[in-house]
Formats: sequence, C-alpha cells, structure tokens
Amino acid sequence: MTTQVGVPDVVVSRLPLYLRTLKQLQRAGVQLVSSKQLGEILDLTPAQIRKDLNWFGEFGQQGKGYDVSYLITQLERILHVDRVWDMIVVGAGALGLALLHYPEFEVNGFRIVALYDNDPAKIGRDLGGLTVRDVRHMPEDVRQHGWRIGVIAVPEHAAQDVANLMVEAGIQALLCYAPIILALPPHVQVQYIDPIVHLQHMTYYLTDPATSHNAASKTS
Repeated sequence: MTTQVGVPDVVVSRLPLYLRTLKQLQRAGVQLVSSKQLGEILDLTPAQIRKDLNWFGEFGQQGKGYDVSYLITQLERILHVDRVWDMIVVGAGALGLALLHYPEFEVNGFRIVALYDNDPAKIGRDLGGLTVRDVRHMPEDVRQHGWRIGVIAVPEHAAQDVANLMVEAGIQALLCYAPIILALPPHVQVQYIDPIVHLQHMTYYLTDPATSHNAASKTS
C-alpha cells in the first residue's frame, strides 16, 4: 500500500493512539465505539477524530459508530503494520538488552533481527537470542537484507555517527533513545524517546513541595 499524499503529520501521529485505544477496547469485549467515546478516552473532540479518519475513507456508520475490529484492521493497513517489520538495534548495553526483551514489539508489527556494538567485550556474545555483531558489519548487513528501521541505543556522544552510518547503509526510519537532536536528510523519519523531556513536561504542572507545605501551614 502506498502512503496517502497530503495527510498532515499531526494526523498520522494520532493514528497509533487510535489503534492502541481500539485494541484496548477490543480486549475489553467492545464491538462498537462512537467518536464521542473515543474522544472521551483520548481527550479529543469527536469532530477531530472523524476528520482524522476521513482522510483515509469512511469507516463508521451514522448513528452506529465504528466497528472496532474492522477499524483496527484498517488502521493497521494504513500504518503498514499489517505485516512484521524487521529492525536493527545499535547499542548492546542495558537499554539495548531491555529492548530485546520488550514483548510488545512483535505483537504490534516489529521484530528486532540484529544487534550491534563496537565493544570487543560484547561482540560475539549471545544476548536475548541474538549474537552481538561488530557495528562495522552493519552497513553490509543492512544492504544485504534490505532492512529499513533502526534503533539507536548508544550514548549521546556516539548517536550522530551511528545515525549517519545507518542512513548511509539505507535505513530510512530511526528510533533514537539518545538525548540529542540528530542532523539527518529530510527523507529519514526520526522519532525520539527521551524520558527526561517527558518528565520535565510533567514537572511544569507539579507544585513545588516547599510551596505546598507553606500554603498548608498557613491554612491550618
């Protein structure tokens, strides 16, 4: 399936949230769901949900809502996860090992097939069912197998060089766990996983403990 032309990236970014929510509803035994119900769960307006989905077709029925199973199938097709994508990980440290043991990848359309590092103490070791390979072999492996998705699980100082090596080899989509903004060609899709950014987002809304204590003391 080809990618729909002209769909705003912000719309695409919400589709996985819809898919995840629908799968949760399916596990709960829900067969039909309205845009209003989805909106309440996701804190979005029903109109926004309908507008997003209408970019790709008419999936619901007036007055009945969406068939959960059918919409799951359609979103998997739209997001191209109606198949399993092979992906590689560079970085065989604690994070890389944790990713190998993360059970949700394969059930959601992704499978780690190769693990790389530059540490001689790790190269050749079996970790999570994969033999750690020298990162110098990664470009050749990528070209040979046609892999297109890579995960960067290395420290910040090494992330840009690793990303460059991946892209030169043919990787087109990167999931980066290093706390850095990568400089890459525009055709490369990059998503960042940085828990510090999310924690700092949340702490904005938290009241300072000292302030809360003083306020409580004054009212008591």
